[in-house]
Amino acid sequence: MPAFAADVALSAALARIPFLADADSSSAHRLAGLTNVNHLVEHGGERVVVRSPGAGTSEYIDRVTEALAARSAAAADVNAEVLFFDDADGLMVTRYLDGATTMSAAAFRDHGAVARAGVAFRRLHDTAAPFSTDFALFAMIDEYQSLLAAKGATLPDGYAETVTQAAAARRALAARPAVLVPSHCDPLCENFLDTGERMYVIDYEYAANNDPMWDLGDLSVEGGFDADQDAVLLRAYFGGDPPPDQVARMVIYKALCDLLWTLWGVIQHVNANPAEDFWAYATGRFERCRQLMSTSEFAAHIAAV
Repeated sequence: MPAFAADVALSAALARIPFLADADSSSAHRLAGLTNVNHLVEHGGERVVVRSPGAGTSEYIDRVTEALAARSAAAADVNAEVLFFDDADGLMVTRYLDGATTMSAAAFRDHGAVARAGVAFRRLHDTAAPFSTDFALFAMIDEYQSLLAAKGATLPDGYAETVTQAAAARRALAARPAVLVPSHCDPLCENFLDTGERMYVIDYEYAANNDPMWDLGDLSVEGGFDADQDAVLLRAYFGGDPPPDQVARMVIYKALCDLLWTLWGVIQHVNANPAEDFWAYATGRFERCRQLMSTSEFAAHIAAV
């Protein structure tokens, strides 16, 4: 978006927020974001983040559900404080976390940061008030596939066969259902803010009550964690040696989250999201999923569940 148009869009957004209606949009600082547009705004001695929803996100994001989850996580002191949320479209204002660094895969090479993420997940799962919806992985896969079929979209070669292969994991998880807890469900590295003493988790667009091992498995994939990082994450989360069946669930979700986010990436590609090459994103995730599911260790993890 041209700079002038971006300034106009931000000014229009600020006009909808009572305590920022007279803020100067020209001094705002653009922050990172894949699907949404984020700005750091300083006004009245306060620093806040204004999140404007991305184009097309209303097709697959329930903003009422997101608002409840974001506030619940903030009350649990895991998310940044939510100061404003318009659930008509997802315009949101949160308090800026001074002294916090946005995480990346490289930053997560620090095992201390990995451990702080494990502790943050445990706090979210144990202390946040229940969210309003449950995460239904396979229903989401079906929903995304239907949306893409309606758009006439092309899926990566071999996708249908891989979904069929995932059926064994689906049966194992259904046979041993987890107790669902408030979960982030989309733990990109950039959704973590680290002060060096504690970790915050932001952006609750996909949040729902879920198997807690989804969050750990998804973060491991997003951060490209190795076996040592996985071990640190699990030990921090459980406060000691993790139960073998929980380790197995985490690994299974590492594959299944890639399967789901493959479809998400194709949706972004079809919607012409300019943030990055989403077709490359989708095919990359798909290949990683297919490789993990083809290993003998993956079959052993299904048996452990």
